[in-house]
Amino acid sequence: MFNSDALRATFLTILSAFLLSGCAGVKSVSVSTNDYMSQRRGDILTTGEMSSAVGVALQVVGINEKQCRATPQDCRTVLADNIGLDDEQRVSALAELWLQEALAMDQKINEGVLAADVLNAYLESARHAYAYLFLTQRSPSQRALEDRQAQVRDYYNFAVQQTVTRTFNHHNQNLLESIDEQGQFSVASKEWHITGQLNEVRLANHQQIPEQLIPASSLTFKGLRNQYRRDGIGAELVAVTAKRVVNKNSREEAFSETPFPAITAVLRFPGDTLDEVLDTNEVELLGFDPYRRNSVSLAGTQVPLAANFTSGYGLWLARSGFARQSLLTLVGRGEVLEKPRVYLMQPYDPNRRVIIMLHGLASSPEAWINVANEVLGDETLRKNYQIWQVYYPTNAPLAFNQHAIRQAIQDTLHNFDAQGKNRASKDVVLIGHSMGGVLARLLISESGDSFWSPIVETYGLEGERKEQARKKLQDYVWFKPMPEASRAVFIAAPHRGTPFAENRFSRWAAGIIKLPVTMLGRITEIAQLLVDPSSASGEALTRPLNSISNLSDQDPFVRLAADLPISNQVPYHSIIGNDTPDLSLELSSDGVVPYKSSHLAGAQSEKVIKSWHSVQETPEAIVEVRRILHTHLHDTNGLSYVD
Repeated sequence: MFNSDALRATFLTILSAFLLSGCAGVKSVSVSTNDYMSQRRGDILTTGEMSSAVGVALQVVGINEKQCRATPQDCRTVLADNIGLDDEQRVSALAELWLQEALAMDQKINEGVLAADVLNAYLESARHAYAYLFLTQRSPSQRALEDRQAQVRDYYNFAVQQTVTRTFNHHNQNLLESIDEQGQFSVASKEWHITGQLNEVRLANHQQIPEQLIPASSLTFKGLRNQYRRDGIGAELVAVTAKRVVNKNSREEAFSETPFPAITAVLRFPGDTLDEVLDTNEVELLGFDPYRRNSVSLAGTQVPLAANFTSGYGLWLARSGFARQSLLTLVGRGEVLEKPRVYLMQPYDPNRRVIIMLHGLASSPEAWINVANEVLGDETLRKNYQIWQVYYPTNAPLAFNQHAIRQAIQDTLHNFDAQGKNRASKDVVLIGHSMGGVLARLLISESGDSFWSPIVETYGLEGERKEQARKKLQDYVWFKPMPEASRAVFIAAPHRGTPFAENRFSRWAAGIIKLPVTMLGRITEIAQLLVDPSSASGEALTRPLNSISNLSDQDPFVRLAADLPISNQVPYHSIIGNDTPDLSLELSSDGVVPYKSSHLAGAQSEKVIKSWHSVQETPEAIVEVRRILHTHLHDTNGLSYVD
């Protein structure tokens, strides 16, 4: 017989244990900030694991993640058919699950998995992400602050990136055969029919299809301080139209459009309803120039267009070989640069003004690595300007280079705008560093007889010899301001030469410089005309005629050029380095060029920066360049470029 008190005590103990165990079912656990963010925002792209949103969706339909990984097709089928999920939950989860499938298959592409199956999985991911973004009940603006929308946008962009690069890189020949004059094409892959148009994309040399497309996200660059991009919809890509920046087969041309333009691609699925989009096997691929277009309409919704403004420029620099070639050219080795060439940093745009950058001695467009990139990174400047960089033989005399550069710029402008009516042909800005600054000044100066009169007097020219010399020299000693230029920026420019060119090392360097054969021939012809055969030889005249000798403060040409009048229609600015802060400004120098040589009376502004000669790449100089460009835009009544 049980003791009632003992029984009561046992019952109370069991009841207490049960109640206590029930209370312990929910516990408060501290979570670090990193873990919290990972739980909220981690997904198949960022952590390699499914997002919490998919976890919730799977719980609703009664499937765990392990089962879903084991039988992904069954998992997707259950999710697609379940009425317990709303449209946003269902299609966003399917977008992520299809992306998981595509990534898993991608790793087995060499193990028998078909490329068409991988492409199909990416297309399905893009399709479901598109459906979530544009065809569910709420609009993108109503979900603007939600993490899930940012995740699904990334699924769409990544799936588009993979779809487009695979289509172009694997079906390039089919695309070439199908594309028409309007840039429309079509290609089939498994059950999908992909049509598209590239009529808004302009490639170099009138190419219709790029040779390759490279995801901008896969490119990183040493030497560039920042990478500039714009958030939005679409895959950020770099189109490859040539393997080389310097093309051996086109040296006779004055210019070259970038072989690595930026492109943003989107996929548009036909249909006005969610069901129509999810049932179609048609997809339209659209390519855009992100410099010209800021937004795109998808399913009746205007959304920002994603863009990367640095990767194409970075790839251009990385594949140029300029750093090595500029030094070899100076001594007449390697692929000798015979004459200047204008490089367009993006496909020509008639509606953007032109900034022309001129590098210095023994240099190349790499002198402007961060200057150009920071201009591209400024949205207002990017909308209103395009950058052209001049690569020229820095071993040549100033007189020869100023004529050849002037001609190259004029030929380039005329090629794109023969009538000179485009916005791009007006209010050009010249920016020159070091010797490039001297050349920029010559481009906006008027020579009159400043060079010719001393030549006639020095060499006693008269009669037939004088007339022949006039004909030979007319391109080099007479010039007027370039009419298209309306502002100039001189950076560390030795307008009055530099004593640095007279030191032992500089004289030795001047002695080993070799001019291109064609240029040497012209100089020899001129020398033979100038020098009286009875008193001297023409050969002696050719020896000092090179760039280093030309930059000496003792050189006759640079001393005469220093006093040429600059066009009163062209405001100019000086940026000067100071590597001798202990000296007075008048006695200071950037280590190569004295202040008194860089200083120009009448400059609209003068900025002195604590720096060595390569002052153009300092943050302070870049800020000043951007300020000047904004001023130029304001002063010339510039209007921002509109889509």
